[in-house]
Amino acid sequence: MAIPNLPANHSKDHEKVMFEKSRLNKKHTDSSQTIVDVDNAAGSETGSYTVKDEFGTTRFVNGEPVITTGADVSNYAVDPRDDGDEALTFRSFFIGTVVAGLGAALSEIYIYKPINVMISAIFLLLFIFTIGQAWARVFPTGDTFDNHPRWAWLAPAARIINPGPFGLKEHAVATLICTTAATASSAVNNFAVQRLFYDAKVNATTAVLATFSTACFGYGIVGLLRPLTVYPAEMVYWSNLPTVAVFQTLHFDTPKTSKRLKLFWTACTGAAAYELIPAYIFPLLNGISIPCLASQGASDAVRTTITNIFGGSVANEGLGLLSLCFDWQYLGSFYMSLPLVQQANSWIGLSICYAAMAAIYYTNTWSSLSFPLLSTSIFAANGTVYNQTFVFGPTFTLNETAYEIEGRPFLTGSNVWSNMTAAWAIGGLIAHCLFFWSGYVKDSFKQAKTGTQPDRHWVAMQKYKEVPWWWFALLLALAFFAGLIVVLTGNTTLPWWGYITALSLGAFIAPFSNLLVARLGNGIATNQLMKMVAGAMHPGKPVANLYFSMWSHDVVVTSILMAGDLKLGQYLKIPPRVMVVTQIWGTLLGAFVNYAVMASVTQHQRQVLLDPIGTNVWSGQTVQSLNSAAVTWSLAGQLYGRHGPYIWVPIGLVLGMIPTTVQWFIWRRWPKIGPVQVDKVVLPVIYMYMGWLSTGINSTILSTVLVGVISQVWIRQRYPGWYRNYNYLLGGALDGGVQVLIFILTFAVFGASGVSRPFPTWWGNPDTVTSVNNLDYCMQI
Repeated sequence: MAIPNLPANHSKDHEKVMFEKSRLNKKHTDSSQTIVDVDNAAGSETGSYTVKDEFGTTRFVNGEPVITTGADVSNYAVDPRDDGDEALTFRSFFIGTVVAGLGAALSEIYIYKPINVMISAIFLLLFIFTIGQAWARVFPTGDTFDNHPRWAWLAPAARIINPGPFGLKEHAVATLICTTAATASSAVNNFAVQRLFYDAKVNATTAVLATFSTACFGYGIVGLLRPLTVYPAEMVYWSNLPTVAVFQTLHFDTPKTSKRLKLFWTACTGAAAYELIPAYIFPLLNGISIPCLASQGASDAVRTTITNIFGGSVANEGLGLLSLCFDWQYLGSFYMSLPLVQQANSWIGLSICYAAMAAIYYTNTWSSLSFPLLSTSIFAANGTVYNQTFVFGPTFTLNETAYEIEGRPFLTGSNVWSNMTAAWAIGGLIAHCLFFWSGYVKDSFKQAKTGTQPDRHWVAMQKYKEVPWWWFALLLALAFFAGLIVVLTGNTTLPWWGYITALSLGAFIAPFSNLLVARLGNGIATNQLMKMVAGAMHPGKPVANLYFSMWSHDVVVTSILMAGDLKLGQYLKIPPRVMVVTQIWGTLLGAFVNYAVMASVTQHQRQVLLDPIGTNVWSGQTVQSLNSAAVTWSLAGQLYGRHGPYIWVPIGLVLGMIPTTVQWFIWRRWPKIGPVQVDKVVLPVIYMYMGWLSTGINSTILSTVLVGVISQVWIRQRYPGWYRNYNYLLGGALDGGVQVLIFILTFAVFGASGVSRPFPTWWGNPDTVTSVNNLDYCMQI
């Protein structure tokens, strides 16, 4: 390794310079590494220097690498250890299948409940770890019978049932089966809509085929694109890093000596204990807004404005400017994981979003003042909710006469802006990938073809049999024909050419979305685009809209989930063929369980599910919303067509490409302008966050920014050693503790068991039913 001469201003004397050269030579002995810059490092561990090697450049502070790129994650953050333990065993398959069945049933049941229960990956991980550890201790091993000749014949069976300690790979396989199955299928939800609102019966075979088609088509695409979306070090899938850290800590660290394990269990327990306060006792902590608290004596007009700008503790309340959230369930480890370049771009987009949405509303753009500031509902011209029942009638098909009487529907200005920025983001994403990442794409496929992929985790995986490409090609073909059978026999009202168009659209968008999620951790919302296209292609056909959106959007989603799981398998050294079998089994298992639960619930609770109010036990809010959206989007031609009021939304697909094209030309001429690297400005991410606040709870924004600044700016750059060892693990621990507590509270006090036990009202838990205030003391509008 060549050490360049240190600049004179980096050392007070020659001896210290020579000492530093010697120290760095010993520290970086790999001949492929070159130290290219040293800042105040001589003779001290508190300085920084930059090392350049075949993976790129890495900055070191205090002798520790600063995790910045995917190569840094691969080389320094994720342990390459492989103990060679078995992955797919009877134990991992059995535990995964049983828990997956329960998880899938719960996920589907709570589609029809007034309270949503999230079956999270970290929660399942910890639950399975507990079962696996107990299994290893309770059941006898083969060695137990080997020591007793009379029972030696039972040893082989005992080794199958209990192969010994519950290893990392068994744990991961069982968890992946669960997480795959517990993701409630949108195909089954569509069948529920058909059964409830259109009296269309769908048999189990058709339902399973639809689920298999939507999931496995996405699996097939990402399988063929593995050299691009999985193998390279830059394909990180950042949100998976806390999960990887938890897996490796639970299985690689020694309980008695490991600081990481002690931190994990301490943080997990502490988070669970703390979460009881903001989630149940003191919910004001969900969104503390000083302007809201200070405005209680103001006039209604002033309080309305303050609610719109500063309120945000309940859904669609306001923009949540300057609100602080202290409830980790709304923050999560996501912002401890996302790279700084993604978060910095998102902060730019959010800043524009605050200004743009307020300006659109108060300048009455798109007649915004006639409607709420935030809402995804559709309205009549007088500001009331659009009477879609009158327009579509009992058969849910467009009645042109009724439509002429009722008039066209209107959207809130924030909703239009959000749809427009989403279109810009998709156009910008395609342009960004083509202009800035095309070289990377070519190199990735070339490295895969020649077997020269430098990522150390990929290299370590070469001892395992890879999944041949024809497996995924066959999976694509089977998924295509399974979906075609559903289209032709399943009363979908979607023509065969619409089905092919939906798959083609999803397959086209999927690689671009995978690239963005893998490199930056967050993708682009495509669901609204797919519904818009479906409505334009199949006007007045809400059920066709449901299925077009399912096959187009779900292809994108499942491809991202599959790619993320394959990367997880690469980090944890799980054989690729086991990963694929695990995913397919989880998908099929989930499909059967989801359908059985859906059929039972919709048959026995039909009237309650059709009731707009429901009961404290059952609610049709999810399927009603799904049907309402499908009906609404069947008017896409009137809203977004050539003569529609929102024509600029679909045009945004093209407009989003133009600034990125200009940016590329600027980058070619000036790669760096001042302190800013031009290619680090990711316009599609900025566009996406420019419409981020259009719906939901917005009091979390400032807190998520603070979490990102503390984690990615302060700790990562000033204390890189602590960041590398503990940051992702701490995020996973906090998530796990909070999710366990929320799961318990959901059944104990939030009404999931049929009985709700609200905490007594006080200043920190205000009465929002009889008072005029929201949870954050902004006025209800």
